[in-house]
Amino acid sequence: MRRLLAAAALAVATAFAAPAPATADPQEAAALHALFERQWEANASRFPEDATYRGDLRFNDRLTDLSPEAIAAHDALVRQWLEEARAIRRERLDPADRLSLDLFTRQLALRAEQQAFAGYRTFMIGALGGAQNEFAGLMRLVPVRTALQAEQALQRMAAYPRLVDQQVDLMRRGMALGWVPARSVLERSLAQIDDQLAAPVESGPFSEPFRRLGSDIAPADQAALRARAHRAIADQVLPALRRLRAFIAGEYLGRAPANGALSGYPDGARVYEYLARRSTTTSLAPAEIHAIGQRELAAIRAEMDAIVMQVGFDRGFAAFVEHLNTDPRYFHRSPDELLAGYRAIAKRIDAELPRLFAQLPRAPYGVRAMPSFQGPDAAEYYEGPALDGTRAGFFNANTLGWRTRPTWKMATLTAHEAVPGHHLQIARSVELGALPQFRRAGGYTAFVEGWAVYAETLGREIGVYDDPYSLFGHLQWQAFRAARLVVDTGIHSQGWSRQQAIDFMVERTGMERGFVTSEVDRYTSIPGQALGYMIGKLKIAELRERAAQRLGSRFDVRRFHNAVIDQGALPLDVLERVIDDWIAEELARG
Repeated sequence: MRRLLAAAALAVATAFAAPAPATADPQEAAALHALFERQWEANASRFPEDATYRGDLRFNDRLTDLSPEAIAAHDALVRQWLEEARAIRRERLDPADRLSLDLFTRQLALRAEQQAFAGYRTFMIGALGGAQNEFAGLMRLVPVRTALQAEQALQRMAAYPRLVDQQVDLMRRGMALGWVPARSVLERSLAQIDDQLAAPVESGPFSEPFRRLGSDIAPADQAALRARAHRAIADQVLPALRRLRAFIAGEYLGRAPANGALSGYPDGARVYEYLARRSTTTSLAPAEIHAIGQRELAAIRAEMDAIVMQVGFDRGFAAFVEHLNTDPRYFHRSPDELLAGYRAIAKRIDAELPRLFAQLPRAPYGVRAMPSFQGPDAAEYYEGPALDGTRAGFFNANTLGWRTRPTWKMATLTAHEAVPGHHLQIARSVELGALPQFRRAGGYTAFVEGWAVYAETLGREIGVYDDPYSLFGHLQWQAFRAARLVVDTGIHSQGWSRQQAIDFMVERTGMERGFVTSEVDRYTSIPGQALGYMIGKLKIAELRERAAQRLGSRFDVRRFHNAVIDQGALPLDVLERVIDDWIAEELARG
């Protein structure tokens, strides 16, 4: 398996090989960074929602223009930037700028390549997120500390009906091209819309910014702003959401396939090959990824079976999981207790982080409940801090599904979403001020999610999994990521049905059926995305083993971890070069 990963990385890495310049050319470097800045600013204006997520509030009065003209114009810009990047004389740059140019060119090339997949690009609805709930999620992050920010939020609400109409137009074009998401995905989206429509205007997700107006706004002005917001929601936002629902429930659902496998769409096999390559940052074929998943899953399942025997449970794996999932001893008694439990685990891990890292990020993080409209089966997730430090990172826990969140799963989930997983890596990346903005804010699934899955394994080193049950929970999540390799490729390239995928994951991992069903719908609607998790974890673990073997007693795991995360997110082949260079530097230190 390691040979497969190494060969796939080598196939991509050859494009990056070139001798370092004797001296860097300041003019060439200036041209490069000017290109970075132009692209960054254009994207911030073009995708204002992304700017908001990063803490850039300049465009909080608008939403993305999804008209055909705007899409075509941006596509042309991507091709232009790629042409300009390829014209930069790479041999005249210093090593740091050469790496940034390599990453920039690679990202643009992937985006340009995707332009050929017209049908796939019309997918607006995902199992967990998309046109049906992204606006509600966005409003949750909008700050309204000043009267100007309140006006921006109101203008954004006024722009929402146009966005919905453009999304519907895109989906209609997809219908004409034979591209409609799976029926199960659309049915799930309708339930998410219904939850938003049922919420009272005054306490629903769209009015959230106006429930936390800044103290600089006079009380009388606050009341007036809230009244305007409530009218905008009732007169603009909710009618647009109802139109979206009517379209999905009517003509769109009527054309939806039962399965949603990419192999069933026009040119779907080529689209899936592209998505797998983008997610894993390797040239591994879907069949190879499928085989890696089967092998990893078998090895992890053997460890899980050993724990069942260790605790003296003699009724088999399925009965053991059923016991853990139903015995009240393994559950908190309320949503608030669940949230407090996550926070207590995070605090325990915080104290151990200096054992694992030479330098830690300064940005704080919190643990909070995710919005209720995402539903009880939605997976937990992390939202990163603002680039300017004005917003902390957050681990969003599903408290609505507290009855299906046993205590023995909580430690590994905290390690993944908070520390030493997503928050530590992403917050550290945000603070790397010497890097171009696109590298501080960017990400590759194989790196970002691969790091988080690897970070879960660090819990074993710092004693977080301090009983057989929490260790079983850790292994179950690892098995789940391995099973994703099998199921994602199974659905999209090997003819698996939705039910076959659900049954496989439940049987092999012991995960709860409702959660697995939600996840399988996710893999159907976001093909290939789930492949990066375990592929990335395996590469980081392989590089750690290589460094430990070559450095022997000089190996410092703290320095290794910072070497991995201190260049921002990287494709796996580039990460391998970075770590090989770090090993050479460590050896030279003597």
